[in-house]
Amino acid sequence: MKKIHKIIVPIDFLQHTDQLVEYAVYIAKSFGATLYFVNVVENPHLYGDYDFPPPSMVLFNTEMVKKAEEKMQQLVDKTKTAGPGCEGKVCQGVVVDAIIDYAQEIDGDLIIIGTHGRKGLEKMWLGSVAERVIKRASCPTLSCNPY
Repeated sequence: MKKIHKIIVPIDFLQHTDQLVEYAVYIAKSFGATLYFVNVVENPHLYGDYDFPPPSMVLFNTEMVKKAEEKMQQLVDKTKTAGPGCEGKVCQGVVVDAIIDYAQEIDGDLIIIGTHGRKGLEKMWLGSVAERVIKRASCPTLSCNPY
């Protein structure tokens, strides 16, 4: 069995991020592993016959990435004092694809991913990022339900 050295933790900076980080730090300490936080900023969705995003969409996307990078730096700084080494990265693209690509890029050993506990129509419309990551990941995954 492969030893766990690199733990990827996808972060969305929503209400349960702190619980997920706390749990990931606990697991990382147990294994003596390094945490790799990743946040994905989705590219703006355009509908219709647009050949390129309007300037306002490009500006919005740039600001979203900038804000995510600021939040990621705060998270990394805060987490470094709590325990194991950690790194943070902000990616752009399709959330599930970016998480899977990042895990493969750094040769991750484990993904710890939070769930929002959506059910019924909400899950059908919004999908489940956690579920799709679990199905597609090339390394073991651990889902964490904050409830």
